[in-house]
Amino acid sequence: MGKQEIPFKVIHPHAAGIDVGSRSHMVAVDQVKENVREFGVYTKDHEELIDHLHICGVTTIAMESTGSYWQTLFNALQQAGFEVLLVPGSQTKNVKGRKTDVLDCQWIQKLHSLGLLSGSLLLSDTFQQLRTYYYHRQHLVEQSARYSSKMQKALRLMNIRLDVVLNDITGQSGMAIIEAILSGTRDPECLASLVSSRVKRSRQEIAGALHGWWREELLFELEACLDFYRLYENKLKECDQVIEQFLIKYAPETEIPVQEEKQLKANRKKRGKHAPGFDLPHLAYQYFQTDLFAVNGISFNTVLCLLTNMGHDLHRFPTAKSFACWLGLVPNNKVSGGRVISNRTPSGKNYIAKALRHAANAIGNHKNHELTPFFKRIAFRKGRIAAIIATARKLAVIIWNMITKKEPYRKEQVQVSSQKQKALKLKQIEKKLYALELNKEELDKLFFRTSLAVS
Repeated sequence: MGKQEIPFKVIHPHAAGIDVGSRSHMVAVDQVKENVREFGVYTKDHEELIDHLHICGVTTIAMESTGSYWQTLFNALQQAGFEVLLVPGSQTKNVKGRKTDVLDCQWIQKLHSLGLLSGSLLLSDTFQQLRTYYYHRQHLVEQSARYSSKMQKALRLMNIRLDVVLNDITGQSGMAIIEAILSGTRDPECLASLVSSRVKRSRQEIAGALHGWWREELLFELEACLDFYRLYENKLKECDQVIEQFLIKYAPETEIPVQEEKQLKANRKKRGKHAPGFDLPHLAYQYFQTDLFAVNGISFNTVLCLLTNMGHDLHRFPTAKSFACWLGLVPNNKVSGGRVISNRTPSGKNYIAKALRHAANAIGNHKNHELTPFFKRIAFRKGRIAAIIATARKLAVIIWNMITKKEPYRKEQVQVSSQKQKALKLKQIEKKLYALELNKEELDKLFFRTSLAVS
């Protein structure tokens, strides 16, 4: 008997597939190779592509997300009234045989017509615009930090060890010393006198760190890096002003209870390096109707990332598990023969997941945080990286519950969970001790060693 093919039901009969490229786009409206057409990337080419799809009777389109080349075409197709599905490359890369652009677009069209593709989550136009501002802000922060490091390197090569006596060379004291150096001051005692009284190091130690060799090429580099650093810092302030105006414009009207208002004022004092200069706790409460800063370890940058990259669209996730899965913080289990052959966490460049991993890493360094026992338990079994990812997932679940259910953070629930884990561990230890059938002398010796270790 010959092989019997399994029939597939066509779900979208008027479907098209587009293979997006940097110089041209390949469009397939059926499985006939001669009907595949190539269009350019200019605006007039987009208009010709849209007319071609209308003539062919296409109503729904699937296109692969390739870099940033898909965005202008995607917006043009949506404005033209088409139902557009943006598909990640992981769903369309398994094409057998010789790989060409023509085969790629036909393969996308075939999969979409059979209903085998699922689209990526796309934010609303408002938050897409806000996310662009945030991405630009992150670039400014990275460039500012880059030139701060270059200034530190130039000083170090002259053996001016300002980085040893000051925590931040771009702070008030550090900038005063750098400006004095560039203006021609070389006396270490004079430079040390510019340090603020809040610095804990003695003036004698600071003056000792400012003895060095003044090299012209490094002074030139230091001055150039200082100019760039100031430029990026000024642009960062301008970007924060734009983000603040945008958030205020679309912020929902929310009445904040008096008790919450007091807590929000206290949160404003927790501002760190490169934190936004506006009242983020108040704006975040208006959007989320809960205080995310109540979770220890959640910084200003974490909340700003969540607010600008998700905002109201967080409610589009039906469960906390689906939100954590979209972030890429859950294991990608691959099961074969009833066994899990791989459970590696999928890689990705989600900014929210990155911010939560930073927060989880900070929690791992805490001593009295309510999630620290959970972090240490995972780190002991699977290592610190796995503990960071697991703790970031737990933070994602906590944040989803706080925002969607509009409930405050309950620290005691996390502590109760830790106590349950502790009780379970003690029960397991009791079973092991019972199985060993230890006598009284051996038990006394064991408890004596345990008491020494604790003390």
